[in-house]
Order: sequence, then structure tokens, then C-alpha cells
Amino acid sequence: MKNKIDTLREWINECDNIVFFGGAGVSTESGVPDFRSKDGLYNQRDVHFEGYRPEYLLSHSCLINEPKVYFEFHRQKMDTRSIEPNFAHKYLAELEKKGKLKAVVTQNIDGLHQKAGSSRVYEIHGSALRNYCSKCGKVFPEDYIFNSEEDVPHCDCGGMIRPDITLYEEMLPDDAVSHAVDAISKAQMLIIGGTSLTVYPAASYIHYFKGRYLVVINRDRLDISIPGTETLVISDSIGTVLKEVAEI
Repeated sequence: MKNKIDTLREWINECDNIVFFGGAGVSTESGVPDFRSKDGLYNQRDVHFEGYRPEYLLSHSCLINEPKVYFEFHRQKMDTRSIEPNFAHKYLAELEKKGKLKAVVTQNIDGLHQKAGSSRVYEIHGSALRNYCSKCGKVFPEDYIFNSEEDVPHCDCGGMIRPDITLYEEMLPDDAVSHAVDAISKAQMLIIGGTSLTVYPAASYIHYFKGRYLVVINRDRLDISIPGTETLVISDSIGTVLKEVAEI
């Protein structure tokens, strides 16, 4: 393990165009549940949602056909406003300040990378901290849906106010995806952390990487091969690994 940490530290010191591609495992150490682990969102029993598949509760179909159910689930499970960034978020923000990290590509919707100080964050699944009217496009504050007295919040124009997150059955945001793919394709080093790479099409974007160093950090071992790269796989939590890299 020490040899791998030393190698990762050397690669980071060598590179000045690093991109980080992360998922739910980056935020679990802040107390945000992931989706598919034994304690994850998909495996939590809740009498309010008995009989509903988790994927349905996070789908466009649920939002449109059963909006009261959708918004109850959103208010109970998607409120991360009081959550604070952990070491991994802060370390990545420091790498950006040093000019080494050029972008964070995240599948998370919690805004913790920005809260930690990262400025170039491409949220390919959107953010629960942004809300807009589905009819007129008016933007609403991050607290609006959580504080609304309406079961289903509505704009003055009559349109439904919804979070700016990508639900199942919806297309990913073009702007975030194009920036993410561009950053990955130009990177010297790609660090993949805290993701099982099971959610598509997001997981496919790593194959745009043409650089030299590929690093995979995840609790469960992931064997990824991209031709032409030197690959380092570390099976541990992203926070634990980055603390060792930082020699804390």
C-alpha cells in the first residue's frame, strides 16, 4: 500500500493537468448516503415509500405522474444543505489552487466540491441546490423546495418548480457533459474516485482519457484498463488515500 501511495504522490507532483472523476463514495465520509451499498439509499426501508422502487422515486415518471410522492422523497432524502465537505473535497480544492487540478467531474448532486472551494466543477447529474420552474425557467433559491408549504411547489406562472437534477429517463446536461469530456480528453492524469462506474452514460466518459496516468481509488476493487496509460488501482476510501498522500 505504501508503494502505491508514494507512486500516487509522485504522479501528482509531476502533473499540472489533473482531472478528478468522482461519485457517491466521495461524499459518504461527509454523511451523505450512497445508493447501492448495504446502507445506501436504495436499501433503506421507509414505510412512506413501501412498494416503490428507488429508481422510480428518482425518475421523471414519478415527478410527472406522482409529484407528491416525488417531492416527499426529495425533501426526506436529498437535503444536503447542512452537510460539510470532507478531507477529499478540501484536498481536491487545494490541488486546484496549486494549479494542478483542472477540473472535477462529479456524479454527485450535493454541491460539496464547490463548498470546499473548487471552482471548476462539472455536475453531470445536476445539483439539488438549484431549482427552476419547468414552465418559464425562473430560478429559485436552494431552500425553496425544502421550505415550500406546497406539497408540489409552483411558480407564479403555474409551472411546477423542480430541482435541477438529472432524473432517470432524462438526458444529462449538454453543457456539463461537453466540458467534462473536453477536460478528461486533455488531462495528463485522471483520478477516478468513490464510484463503482455502474451508472451510464456518465461512466463511459472516462474512456475519452488519452493521458499518461490513470488512478482508480474505490473501496471495492475496480479493474479498469485504458490502452496507453500507466494504471494505479487502490482499494480503499478516497479520504483515507488522500490523507496518506498529503502525509496527514
